[in-house]
Amino acid sequence: MQCLTINDAIGQAIAEEMRRDSNVMMFGEGVATKRVDLLNEFGGRRIRNTPLAEGIIAGAAVGASAMGMRPVIDLLFAPFMTLAMDELVNSAGKLRYMSGGQFKFPLVAMAMTGTGWTVGAQHNHNLEAWFVHSPGLKVVMPSTAADFKGLMKSAIRDDNPVLFFVEMAMTFDSGEVPDGEHLVPLGKAAVRRAGSDVTLISYGKSVRACEAAASQLAEKGVFAEVIDLRSLKPLDEAAILASAKKTGRVVVVHEANRMCGVGAEIAAILAEKAFVALKAPVLRITSPDVPAPSSYPLELAFAPQADAIATAAASLFESDQKAVREIQSS
Repeated sequence: MQCLTINDAIGQAIAEEMRRDSNVMMFGEGVATKRVDLLNEFGGRRIRNTPLAEGIIAGAAVGASAMGMRPVIDLLFAPFMTLAMDELVNSAGKLRYMSGGQFKFPLVAMAMTGTGWTVGAQHNHNLEAWFVHSPGLKVVMPSTAADFKGLMKSAIRDDNPVLFFVEMAMTFDSGEVPDGEHLVPLGKAAVRRAGSDVTLISYGKSVRACEAAASQLAEKGVFAEVIDLRSLKPLDEAAILASAKKTGRVVVVHEANRMCGVGAEIAAILAEKAFVALKAPVLRITSPDVPAPSSYPLELAFAPQADAIATAAASLFESDQKAVREIQSS
């Protein structure tokens, strides 16, 4: 095992894939400046800065991927992806299907997202659900250094475009990463904490809030299972359903706002495929439906926190407690 920051785990994954496959290249906003080690090893033909022109960056990546390259592009902040929606959604996501599978479009588009750096609303907007809704695109949003490395390697090797979201507040957090070849498959969730009473489902740094909430609940005798989705598309329905059927109670947590979010999709899946196993309604803990604030105290109030998650999970047991009281008073 080695201890790496998430930023270094991403860099290590890209370096390993560039050594393995000469078709892998990286370009984007400041990449040669931020990743000097990659520039020194692979040179300016494979690691290069670009103008601040997201549509051109993404369009060049689509063309390069169609010609056999495997580009990794960095668009810096998630809201900047709005300037490349035609290239990412209308071209990268659709052209393989439109070609009848004759072409491949293996590209990875990275961007930072989430609260923690007080960068304001125009630099901070959780847009992952937009791309989950777009046919032909895959979407990942890991929470650990090991998963950042393993999912990045899998994303680079995938023959489809992958949107790779990085929580900006986590980039310098450290974690253990296995030595040697380490791959994490797209579409496979992880159980971060086993439990029997309630399931907490999340992704990105909200997983940590769920783990903290699970610890609070355990002190009260409630044992929560924490599911880290890691991959939002493809989505690990089997893991979601298995945990929900085991506990009968589910809270879905994400920093993106509630309307049409990933949590809504999970709630619908559970209603369609696990309704008889549910003992209470599926709850969603999200950010409010407003642009992200640029004040750190307001960011803390904006993003889901452990206390709110634990309170929501505990509320799912109120009907049981009421039934007990009624039996005891009869």
